[in-house]
Amino acid sequence: MLKLAAVTAGAIPFGGAGATAAPTPTDSGDPWRGLKVGLASYSFRKLPLDACIKGTQRVALHYVSIKEFHLPLNSSQDQRKAVAQKFRDAGITPISCGVITLKNDETSARNAFEYARDIGVPTIVCDPAPEALPLLDRLVKQYDVRLAIHNHGPEAKHFKSPYDAWKAVQEFDARIGLCIDVGHCARAGADPAEAIRACKARLYDLHFKDISDRKGKNAGAEVEVGRGVLDAPGMLRAMLEINYAGHVGFEHEKDPQDPIPGVAESAGYTKGVLKEMR
Repeated sequence: MLKLAAVTAGAIPFGGAGATAAPTPTDSGDPWRGLKVGLASYSFRKLPLDACIKGTQRVALHYVSIKEFHLPLNSSQDQRKAVAQKFRDAGITPISCGVITLKNDETSARNAFEYARDIGVPTIVCDPAPEALPLLDRLVKQYDVRLAIHNHGPEAKHFKSPYDAWKAVQEFDARIGLCIDVGHCARAGADPAEAIRACKARLYDLHFKDISDRKGKNAGAEVEVGRGVLDAPGMLRAMLEINYAGHVGFEHEKDPQDPIPGVAESAGYTKGVLKEMR
């Protein structure tokens, strides 16, 4: 009943490409309670740029983490600025980019920083080679752009859980931090809400989702937020407790050909939980 009420509270009209949801009222008038909730554009990876923008509008999200599907890393400065402006003109603020693989190679790493600079985002969500961290430490200082290391679960070679990234960044500039993927975090055996609290000092981005199971045949299979095994209210409460100021990006990996209904349901459920939270 709670899930049904939450989804109903955030229902999304689908009458037209530019339709947006009516905000769910809260005491502050902000349905997101101050959180910067948006979209990891990887969710719309099978949609072209214009459809990605229209889809983000339809689900009433106003932040985006841009993935290479919608703006290639080998694009020109003018192309980067034009795409970022398209999002902004649609009422969507680019807030990060990635996930970008960062090797121990200055030319390719510098291109990633210039990509972020040209888009105008403060954070690169990344999967770096551990041996590249000294180089990246130098570049975050030069460009004043943060890095958020994305944990990739038990199959990852280096950063399985947020705590692996947390340990790795301690000797480097504070602008090198984390993007917690809550699904991979749980699959790696860590509690996402606890990780949010423990890593708050360097938590710069977050991939928000739900999964069908932590272990077994369907481990990590992504489902709409509220339908799986993750404690979405607990994670949201942890973000509010730490006054989390980074991006909360819905990363909806299922239904890549038609992701909008799933993102809409996840957004509606999340709004409903936040509305009832005291």
